[in-house]
Amino acid sequence: MVENYLAQLEMPAEPELLYTPISYSMQGGGKRLRPVLLMLSYGLFAEDYQRALPAAAAIEVFHNFTLLHDDIMDNALLRRGKPSVFAKWGKNVAILSGDAMMIEAYQLLGRTQTEDLRSILTVFSETAMEVCEGQQYDMDFETKQKVSVVEYMRMIELKTSVLLAGAVVIGAMLGGASKEDCKALRRFAIELGLAFQLQDDLLDSYGDERLGKAIGGDILEGKKTYLMITAMSRANEEQREVLRSTHLDARLSRAEKIARVKAVYDELDIPHLTEVQIAIRFECALSQLDNLQADPARVEPLREYAKSLMGRNK
Repeated sequence: MVENYLAQLEMPAEPELLYTPISYSMQGGGKRLRPVLLMLSYGLFAEDYQRALPAAAAIEVFHNFTLLHDDIMDNALLRRGKPSVFAKWGKNVAILSGDAMMIEAYQLLGRTQTEDLRSILTVFSETAMEVCEGQQYDMDFETKQKVSVVEYMRMIELKTSVLLAGAVVIGAMLGGASKEDCKALRRFAIELGLAFQLQDDLLDSYGDERLGKAIGGDILEGKKTYLMITAMSRANEEQREVLRSTHLDARLSRAEKIARVKAVYDELDIPHLTEVQIAIRFECALSQLDNLQADPARVEPLREYAKSLMGRNK
């Protein structure tokens, strides 16, 4: 339903360099995670799914807008296995098309048939601002000498979790949920987002290239992920020096750099510690669904979808 609705969104033909990149980015695939969460949350309390589609599309357009601007800031040439808008059309086009996508997101939200549009717009705007805060913290961490686990978790909560939270809350509000149910769903999405991002951190170093991205990218960039920050907090001085300097050593190949850092991770049991934290966050997310004043049969699809995101069977 989400894909069909997005496919029917017609962009003007002119100016071509404003609208063509928008269509290109929206057709680039992706999990459609945020709009699906919105639709499932709406379905907890109501059945007319068509009514939730404009809001679901708004969330997805906004998410893709952030990716356009993220790619500029990260100098990223690829997005979902294809040239990024930044790489294909240049920085100025990516900035302006991204701006237009944010405006389009608000226009889509404005099509939502609800008497509570003002409250939904407030949730959407607060969410959007928090996403920007998370991106700024992420950039700050690139030059900050020391980042704590608490600081990192707050950053990924803002950068990743809050948009999931905004999606489920808006879906629930449209469905007529109580404030208590909205709070429980927000907590569910925050914890799910944290688990999801920590899993992404782990897979970047210990995953499989069939996932669609090269393994070890975070290590090669010297990025302050959960794995790196936790390792630095547990390492001795010799291990810290390896973690600090390996990605900068021009004498080492890419494979050697990845292997050297992962050897320290393994010595410090970092993969297991990360898996434990993922499990804690994920179980906390699922427990919030038990607090909902909704038909358990309606909750089950949301629970199963959450499990599928984490690659869980139970």
